[in-house]
Amino acid sequence: MKTLIVNTDGSLAVKEIPIPKYNSKQALVKTISCGICGTDTKLIHFGFKGFPKDVYPIMLGHEGVGRVVEIGSEVTGLKVGDIVLLPFNDPNEELYGSLGSGWGAYSEYGVVNDKAAYPEGEIPEVAYAQQIVPEDINPVDAAMIITLREVLSNIKYFGIKENDNVVVYGSGPVALTFIKFMNLLGIKSIIAIARNEEKIKNVLVHGATVALNSKECDVVKEVRSIYPDGVKYVLDAVGSPDVVNQAMELICDRGEILCYGVPEKSQMQLDFSKAPYNWKLNFQQMPSKLEESMAFEQVLEWIRSGKIDLKDYISDYYTFDHILEAFEKFADHKILKKGIITY
Repeated sequence: MKTLIVNTDGSLAVKEIPIPKYNSKQALVKTISCGICGTDTKLIHFGFKGFPKDVYPIMLGHEGVGRVVEIGSEVTGLKVGDIVLLPFNDPNEELYGSLGSGWGAYSEYGVVNDKAAYPEGEIPEVAYAQQIVPEDINPVDAAMIITLREVLSNIKYFGIKENDNVVVYGSGPVALTFIKFMNLLGIKSIIAIARNEEKIKNVLVHGATVALNSKECDVVKEVRSIYPDGVKYVLDAVGSPDVVNQAMELICDRGEILCYGVPEKSQMQLDFSKAPYNWKLNFQQMPSKLEESMAFEQVLEWIRSGKIDLKDYISDYYTFDHILEAFEKFADHKILKKGIITY
């Protein structure tokens, strides 16, 4: 099969490798689609925690959807033909030599676990989130559900409630999803910070109550004019130390900065001289797969009721043959929302 890899110099290449092996509790999946994510960029730039340079080259991709084509002898919760989320490819020295894995979902095949095949207490956490996509959901666009589940589970983890006020930095697919979901959950005060007028329109369409162009206004002054005592939450959906530092000027006493975006470096310099005396910094960058799975049904309900249209979050589709071109455009910020690779 073909897979996308990041070389030791950070360059991307398509490589031929063997189709993965699977055990008696797993299933082999033929990939249908995989979403492009900012985490991929961090991995390309050697900036994602837990992936030192000596594990490279690595297979890339973690927002995959595929169809089950073979099942292990103990599998009872999956059948051939099922559409499933999160097929991965783990490192395998016998098959792949020293090739590592950044989850490896930009591959023509992957492997999923059947949680029903494992004894209680031995279920791999990822198995909870390797869920079956119902037949009424577009299987290509279903890659977006992975982001949607993550975001909903994180809103619950962060504890944002209906009467809270929130500032959101970012205007990409993740930020738009946070804004939309908080709106659906009844959070009525959402101030979005974006960098151009097209993105300002996007955040307003998705439910922001106020949108500020950070290149044309003093964000701190504008937010403080609305909330003189500061806001309860500032959400960084970008992954920027600059956002974290500015957020300190926006939060109220005992306010909280929520870091969902992954910074490119594992260190940042913080100047909290302008922060209140009492505040919190909350990082959530590897969501629990169990919590993600618990958000699945709510996401499906919103899709079926028309409150969410998956295509509202997707701007570009590329076949796997054009995956290198897709990543060039992603790096140049020419993919406005989510980009999907199809197989």
